[in-house]
Amino acid sequence: RKALQPASKAKHFCKAHANVLRRVVLGLLGVAYLCYFIAACYLNFQRALALVVMTAIVAFFICWEIFKKHCGAKVLLLLHPVGKCFQKSWPWLKWLLCVALLAGLIVWLALDTGRNPEQLISLGGFCFLVLFLFACSKHHSAVSWRAVFWGLGLEFLLGLFVLRTTPGTQAFQWLGDQVQYFLGYTTAGSGFVFGNTLIGEVFAFQTLPIVVFFSCVMSILYYLGVMQWLILKISWLLQVSMGTTPTETLSVAGNIFVGQTEAPLLVRPYLTDMTLSEVHAVMTGGFSTIAGSVMGAYISFGIDAASLIAASVMAAPCALAMAKLVYPEVEESKFKGKANIRLSSGEEQNILEAASNGAAASVVLVASIAANLIAFLAVLEFINAALRWFGEMVDIEGLTFQVICSYVLMPVAFLMGADWADSPLVAELLGIKIFLNEFVAYQQLATYKKNRLMGLEEWDGNRKQWISERAEAITTFALCGFANFSSIGISLGALASIAPQRKGDFASVVLRALLTGICVSMLNACLAGLLHVPTNVGDCAVFFSTTNFSSTSYTMYTCCKQLFASSVLQNGTLSFTGSWAEQAESMLWLTDCCGHYNHTSCAG
Repeated sequence: RKALQPASKAKHFCKAHANVLRRVVLGLLGVAYLCYFIAACYLNFQRALALVVMTAIVAFFICWEIFKKHCGAKVLLLLHPVGKCFQKSWPWLKWLLCVALLAGLIVWLALDTGRNPEQLISLGGFCFLVLFLFACSKHHSAVSWRAVFWGLGLEFLLGLFVLRTTPGTQAFQWLGDQVQYFLGYTTAGSGFVFGNTLIGEVFAFQTLPIVVFFSCVMSILYYLGVMQWLILKISWLLQVSMGTTPTETLSVAGNIFVGQTEAPLLVRPYLTDMTLSEVHAVMTGGFSTIAGSVMGAYISFGIDAASLIAASVMAAPCALAMAKLVYPEVEESKFKGKANIRLSSGEEQNILEAASNGAAASVVLVASIAANLIAFLAVLEFINAALRWFGEMVDIEGLTFQVICSYVLMPVAFLMGADWADSPLVAELLGIKIFLNEFVAYQQLATYKKNRLMGLEEWDGNRKQWISERAEAITTFALCGFANFSSIGISLGALASIAPQRKGDFASVVLRALLTGICVSMLNACLAGLLHVPTNVGDCAVFFSTTNFSSTSYTMYTCCKQLFASSVLQNGTLSFTGSWAEQAESMLWLTDCCGHYNHTSCAG
């Protein structure tokens, strides 16, 4: 007893002064980080720029929480007269604001599409899809236009920020690069288990371990409460602006980070009391986005990380808006006006258990992905063999599922903004995504992208080897979602396991949710086509003077096409027009280009 007395006294002291000790520890950690931060900035500020941005964001939210806790009530009381005055003026003020925003949007579109008229096709496709979904609405007169316009407005603003503004483009590009670097650490684990040869050559060992790693990290972030905090903040923004209920908004916001089976778990206690409109919104959110874990796999294919992240974020407000357009609320929700929804933080006891559970949970997902790929690719090959056989009976050569999709969905691909020449391939990928799954479609898109970046000839006989950069961006957004027929069973199974007594309700709205999810991805693609800015290849003369023509690239292909277009063959003499006429080495560069690409100038 005497030996245990000091330990007992220390334990009682810690309990009695827990708050003081916690503040002292946090203070010491804060001082230590401040010293580290100052040292990093002093040694190399440019190198520490990312650290400065992250610190500023965290400091802002900490200060905001402290301010809200201690001064929030006083500020609200002080602003109460202003709020009352604003409420009185809001009926006419909102119409004035709407007219101003509409006029500004029309002027901007007129100026912007004047330089790139092909963007008008994407705008027309966007309007057509919204009208199509309104025609499919369950209750036309009950549509909440506030939710629809706010959702589409938020989607447009996010797209404008990401695709058109320099800070937005740089921020998402940086974020995409960091995700790629982060996922690169997977090779440390998969290389040790499978060996470097296998992870470099075999798809299963190269891509699927990324799902395990990402799932592990997500589980850790859930344990630390980071994901819950992020989801709640995004949910609050959507709820306040669109006027939707907390439960449906929370689930849709969660879909940005997790899959269609995990997001409904965020609202598990409330699912039994949700209205059919809310259930439809939950399902639509699942069909309209992809999980963070499989996003890592798509990035490993070579799909642009920034575009995938942007597509997932933009899909959330659009999914909620279109869900409310297709299945408006006609019942009285039990959660309307509810202040907040509680999120569970998991049952893990420590961070190591969270990491282990996350990795273990991903095994089912990895097995499901592998099994689906084997099954769907085998089924696709069987269908193609059967179609070829039937086609040969009536002298139709090369009839396949992809060919049928390329004809049936070609108008949709064109409406999204793809060039008419690229539309068959984009339509083919859309068909694979809808009728099989997006994993197979992204694999094929990655092949097209690789061919383009390698600078291969665009056409190999009658077969197109790649699609344009614009069509690539549009397709990346169009494929970003779990909306395919195989996902119907996954969605119904996940929701029925949470609320088995509502299985009939889930089944009654799932097809509408699937159609809405498909159209949400297409709306995102239309917006990508409307806001796409082509990459400038730069000065081709400078490029040619510094390259050795030993291998091809997309820049070389583009510059060679420019050189071919400027060449003129008259009376057996080859000459050049434009800026190429001033280059003394144009003929030499043309000879080098002819070594890689075919053109009529090469024959001369």
